[in-house]
Formats: sequence, C-alpha cells, structure tokens
Amino acid sequence: MNIRRRKIQSNFAGFSLFMLLLGVCPVIQAQQKPEQLAQQSAESWLALVDSGKYGESWEQASQFFKATVTREQWQTALRASRDPLGKVLSRDLKSATFRKTLPGAPDGEYVVIQYDSSFEREKAAVETITPMLDKDGKWKVSGYYIK
Repeated sequence: MNIRRRKIQSNFAGFSLFMLLLGVCPVIQAQQKPEQLAQQSAESWLALVDSGKYGESWEQASQFFKATVTREQWQTALRASRDPLGKVLSRDLKSATFRKTLPGAPDGEYVVIQYDSSFEREKAAVETITPMLDKDGKWKVSGYYIK
C-alpha cells in the first residue's frame, strides 16, 4: 500500500509540474520584447536564405512583402545579390529597433534589425532585415537589404 501511494504521489507531482510548465510557457513568451520575438523570426528566415531556399523564404515572409514582390522576382533578386557573396561566415547583431512607422510601409509594428555579416567573397557587409507583426499575430519578414 505504501509503494502504491508513493507512485500515485510521484505521478501527481509529475503531472502538476507538466501543467505548471504549460501555464508558464505562454507567460514567458508574452514577456519577451518585440525585438526578441522579431529577431527569432528573422534568424529562422535568414536560415532559409542562407541555405538557398529563396522560394521558401518568400513563402515565410509577411503578407505585405508578398503583395509587394512576386516569388519569381524575389528569387531572381536574391540570386543576383546573395549568390555572388558566397556562404555566410558570420553574422553578429548590431542593432534591433522597434518602430511603428517606416517609409513606404503601412503603419504597424516593425523591428529594424541590422547584422554585421561576413561572407566568403564579401568580408564586411551590413544586412538589414525588417520583421513586422503580421495579420496572423506572428513576426514575419517584410524587408531585407544587404550593403
């Protein structure tokens, strides 16, 4: 009887911890700053671009982005701008700035992120990527530029 009681208590404790974690995870995400959430989204999106999955990067972009440029235009533009640089060697966060307005874009919630980046054939570049809070409530890329 004593062993059964311990097993029930152990199972209950494990279940209680699981339920607590389920309740805490959304709170932790809600406490993250827009800059952090946007950066996570940007880095996932950049991984697609870095691996040459240009069509998939278009698919994962914001509705505003997709309304501005077609998938084919995007793939052509990246082949012309990214392919000559070679593989990314490093990418260090330079800045992440929250904005409600951007030139040429509708008012909304944006984070302008800049990375100091190095590529095989371009040792010093600045990548600017701008995620926005999309209509579905998720941060998605609305712009990308390399200088």
